[in-house]
Amino acid sequence: MRVVRKQLLTQVLHGTADANIRFDDLRSLLTALGFVERVKGSHHIFTKPDVVEILNLQPRGPLAKPYQVKQVRAVIVRYKLAEGAQ
Repeated sequence: MRVVRKQLLTQVLHGTADANIRFDDLRSLLTALGFVERVKGSHHIFTKPDVVEILNLQPRGPLAKPYQVKQVRAVIVRYKLAEGAQ
């Protein structure tokens, strides 16, 4: 995983800057963690075979919505996806 994505993963996991995460960066992080993205209108839907939850994200301008960053963090922590990314 590239250094930039590792920094973003750390930022997402700490939860101190949820309102300042760029949407495109969050998308690339999820893709790097093995999620598959499909787009339907403004909805970016991320799935992964071993993850029950479906992440449905929409941008707010260039940024991700803070509550959706929180949902992403919860999935990363619940399924210990950060451990394989380090």
